[in-house]
Amino acid sequence: MTPITSLDLTGFTEREPGVWSDPQGLVLSVHFFPLVPDLPARLDEPERLRAGLAEGAARAGGGLIEAECGVVDGVPAVRQLVKVPRPHGRGQVFLGSWTVPKAGCSTVFKVQAAEGATTGMREAMVMARVGPADYFRPHPYAPGLSGGLPYHVGDHEQWDAGFPDHPLTLVRAALRRITPTVTLDERFRVLPPFAG
Repeated sequence: MTPITSLDLTGFTEREPGVWSDPQGLVLSVHFFPLVPDLPARLDEPERLRAGLAEGAARAGGGLIEAECGVVDGVPAVRQLVKVPRPHGRGQVFLGSWTVPKAGCSTVFKVQAAEGATTGMREAMVMARVGPADYFRPHPYAPGLSGGLPYHVGDHEQWDAGFPDHPLTLVRAALRRITPTVTLDERFRVLPPFAG
């Protein structure tokens, strides 16, 4: 069980308790962690939080695309978009999540989608548009960051409209649609806030 009591699951089919999928290849899951949240900083320290999240993603072999503080059902939370190499085969998996941290626990809802047979098309087309010199950039949250998957402009939201079936586009759109529909259990809402 999670503190998430409802969310809009239109188009999704339950695969197992707390896990749903849709025909486009999206997998939605909800989680509860009865531990102090493993966040690198408080939500009111966004620069430290983003830098720490970027470093953590790189250490794990992935890459943080973006991170923003916001609210889920009125409760402070952090949204992340991360890319990781596919565990088997070529390409990447894109994960979007909201973590709603409290002092001694957290709840997360996550949407993910993997690249299929065609990989790298978005990246190649965006690089052709902007040129190789402007494609790869230092990470905006941690400019000296090395390791993990490289940061590049091909992951920016401005390109989503041109690649409507790309897994990153699908993950972003699903997060945007579902987030306002999430309802949290009142007992979770009133727990002491995450203090870092």
